Amino acid sequence: MFLSHLTQQSAAVVMIQFLPSSGRSLFQSTKTQSTKTQSTKTQSTKNQATKSAVHPQVAQVAYPTSQVSPWLSPLAYFLGRHLILPLFFGRIAIAGQENIPKTGPVIFAPTHRSRWDALLVPYAAGRCITGRDLRFMVTVTECNGLQGWFIKHLGGFPVNLKRPSITTLRHAVDLLVNGEMLVIFPEGGIRKGELHPLKPGISRLALTAEVNNSNLGVQILPISIDYSQTNPSRGTNVCINIGEPIQVADYISGCIKKDANSLMQDVGKSMQQLSDRSFTETNL
Repeated sequence: MFLSHLTQQSAAVVMIQFLPSSGRSLFQSTKTQSTKTQSTKTQSTKNQATKSAVHPQVAQVAYPTSQVSPWLSPLAYFLGRHLILPLFFGRIAIAGQENIPKTGPVIFAPTHRSRWDALLVPYAAGRCITGRDLRFMVTVTECNGLQGWFIKHLGGFPVNLKRPSITTLRHAVDLLVNGEMLVIFPEGGIRKGELHPLKPGISRLALTAEVNNSNLGVQILPISIDYSQTNPSRGTNVCINIGEPIQVADYISGCIKKDANSLMQDVGKSMQQLSDRSFTETNL
């Protein structure tokens, strides 16, 4: 939902060249000991200006900060699972939970029909099911004020839709390198009705992580979340279908644009097939 504005140059050149295989920060600050000589200060100023000119977005955006609170996260998802969702929805049918990888880096790729999706994904595939926390990438506007505080302490982190920074992408790659489960809505936002064209950013991110970290084993898990009503209201039924994981390594040929398009096509095809099953193969 966030990488739609990445150009081919920023994805293929910037991401591949500047995303190293280790978990180190993309741009480590080089601190030099302060001296009394004016020449050293002048050189430092020139270096700072050069970095800002080449990568202005990196110079202006701080490294994303988010953490999974050891008390808030379990409490929030407990209330969502046992109070909020059961009180609002009619029935929630889930199929395919056996397809959720137990270990290793995973990118969840759900359809996005409602804001309720953010609670339904953890309900179907979060800590209560897998014993693992989910990390969400959300828009900058959703991370303001009290809501932003909650999102960040539930493991979410912001991205600027119009100007996604390299530091945000680096953070996402680091999460995958550390074996985390990352949730990205590939349609680019809430879309009503049928599946909309997917943004290629999710596949580029997955390929970047896999290419720069040999044998990482990144997987993309297609998910469909469908409601019995276009605009969910109290009593609406929900059908969640989880597909088989797609191995990112199988799509690496050396051309990131071609590989990303091929991977995204298969992810979209799987999401569409899962959505077509809704309310037909489940007991709703």
